[in-house]
Amino acid sequence: MAIDHKRLDKVVLDARKARETREQGYRERALKIYPWVCGRCARSFDYTNVSQLTVHHRNHNHDDNPPDGSNWELLCLYCHDNEHQKRNEVDQGNTGTNAQLGHATHNPFAALKSLLKPEGDK
Repeated sequence: MAIDHKRLDKVVLDARKARETREQGYRERALKIYPWVCGRCARSFDYTNVSQLTVHHRNHNHDDNPPDGSNWELLCLYCHDNEHQKRNEVDQGNTGTNAQLGHATHNPFAALKSLLKPEGDK
């Protein structure tokens, strides 16, 4: 059986064009710009599980894709879903129980000054 070199060349050329088209997409560009780490939970990714890493648009506008990636962050599937769920709740006026609790009043650094030695006590 003879190899059809013209057909093989066309398949290779089509595959290269398809790859170049994909690489122009925002996901591929984001994966080149940013380390493969979830921006929320800090889970690391490699070639075996990078399909679970998504690109989140910070301003929620999927048409806003600046070349520097400033509107993107990489999030794992779980954190990405959580981010969109929070956005949906805010849009629906449901801010959850945290809004009812008020602001935090504890200051973890309140006694820090008393714990530091004056400069003369070295």
